[in-house]
Amino acid sequence: MMNSCQMVWANCLHIIKKNVPPQSYQTWFEPIRPMRLEGSVLTVAVPNKLFYEWLEEHFVQVLRVSIHQVLGEKGQLRYCIMNGNGAAHSPVEEKPLSEKASEGSGIPGWVDVDKIKDPRIIPGIRRDRVDPNLNPNYTFEHFIEGDCNRLARNAGIAVAKKPGGTAFNPLFIFGAVGLGKTHLAQAIGNEIVQRYPDKLVLYLSAEEFTNQIIQVIKKNEINTLVHFYQSLDVLIIDDIQFLSGKQKTQEIFFFLFNQLHQSGRQIVLTSDRAPNDLEGIEDRLISRFRWGLSADLQAPDLETRMAILGTKFERAGVAVGSEVLEYICYNVKDNVRDLEGIMVNLLAQSTLMRREVDLELAKSVIRNFIKLPTRGITLEAIQGVVAEHFNVPIESLSKESRKRNFVVPRHVAIYLCKQLTNLPLKAIGKAFGGRDHSTIIYSCRTVQDMMDTDPAFRVAIEELEKKIKLSLGG
Repeated sequence: MMNSCQMVWANCLHIIKKNVPPQSYQTWFEPIRPMRLEGSVLTVAVPNKLFYEWLEEHFVQVLRVSIHQVLGEKGQLRYCIMNGNGAAHSPVEEKPLSEKASEGSGIPGWVDVDKIKDPRIIPGIRRDRVDPNLNPNYTFEHFIEGDCNRLARNAGIAVAKKPGGTAFNPLFIFGAVGLGKTHLAQAIGNEIVQRYPDKLVLYLSAEEFTNQIIQVIKKNEINTLVHFYQSLDVLIIDDIQFLSGKQKTQEIFFFLFNQLHQSGRQIVLTSDRAPNDLEGIEDRLISRFRWGLSADLQAPDLETRMAILGTKFERAGVAVGSEVLEYICYNVKDNVRDLEGIMVNLLAQSTLMRREVDLELAKSVIRNFIKLPTRGITLEAIQGVVAEHFNVPIESLSKESRKRNFVVPRHVAIYLCKQLTNLPLKAIGKAFGGRDHSTIIYSCRTVQDMMDTDPAFRVAIEELEKKIKLSLGG
């Protein structure tokens, strides 16, 4: 039998390497150091107790097989935990494979970690204050509620009132760019800091988290990072989709996620898509993202957009007429961040030009953000092109007929009028037989749903839209 613990462990690693993924091998086996060999008992040093627990939970079988192949059926593996400086010669605990440590080992300086009341708090490490990295302007008060975000906002408030104590753990907030994910996530953090000053809260982006992992790996200080994150009460990570393809970072985050969640700590994540739509993220992580609540942020409707923009102007101390708000919000539909950008530009132009924020100023500023429709495109012109395309009388577009050959062209004409003009819904409804606001919205949604489910229909509508722009001077 080999009498060198280094040789024994090297042979074990040779077997293990064939049976685990390369990234797992690099993360969880390369840091292990062989300590001593006493008969058929091999003792190895691991960085910390949590490292040992991870090995026991995920790799106990491959470890057992490798030990038995190298040392025989009576072979045993025991762990000792390195001290804070990573020195393998100064253990603080020893545990056999899949067994609890024996009490009263009789070895000076060894500590029974299982007896520590809070295993997340490492002896000798103080629970220092943490800069939460939050923007104080991102609060629930400044986050306007609407149908588009009510679920996510209310869930965020519930989490802020009782972090870690609701079923919303993790709280996974997702939505397109510019809809307020960062605002809502930080509002949760700010509310928790205000309600519970003693809780340790940290907000950071997934990119920042990844950079931290890279740095601690370079400096061989991953234990310090793990200890730090385990001391947190609330962890908020923005844009979690940034972890896509970063296997080592995902492994470490999976480890931290489990530890925080099991100890009742609150986790809040944001993403640009739902958990099931994430690509390049391990299935086990996606599964955990679904443990709590997934709440989406949708594009706000007109009324909500006007409320958001109006509130921003009020906070800036500038009075703006409803016609200005309506004009801007009719033209900016999908991105709340663009509304804020337009507001900032309007205020700057108003100050420099020493004039009020009126409709003309709004029109001149908004041209820098979006491409406005051509002036030659009118409701009547759109109706004419659509009627010709579907080969129906133009007057059928404003009648109450429920025949499909009239209903679909009418829906399409209303949709294109909404897309290609700046006119309010009331004016569009008037041009189609005096239809009300809700009917116009219904027609637009009907066409959008048909486009989403029927690729051929989408192509036809896009070609028709292009034809209208070209034929009317677009």
